Amino acid sequence: MTKTVRSRFNHDVGEIVEGCKILEKNIVAEPDLIERRRGIYDYLVETPPAIVKPRGSREIVQRASREMAPARDSFTRATPDEMGGRLIRRLPSR
Repeated sequence: MTKTVRSRFNHDVGEIVEGCKILEKNIVAEPDLIERRRGIYDYLVETPPAIVKPRGSREIVQRASREMAPARDSFTRATPDEMGGRLIRRLPSR
């Protein structure tokens, strides 16, 4: 897989830029030594294949909790047992 990288630094074909190997070099703007301006270069680079991560246990738990959730049209309140024994504290009014 390839991508194009634009840079103001002059590199040669075969060097590594942003972790990718340069396949082709194209000069967009020539450097101007009198005005002390750098050139602009486009590099066609070969990117390493993307690593596909296996699904983590967190995603599996989230999917399972979504499947167990009640339908959206259900308006029943959860009991303390269903809430996992969490205590709800109310702050006094000022």
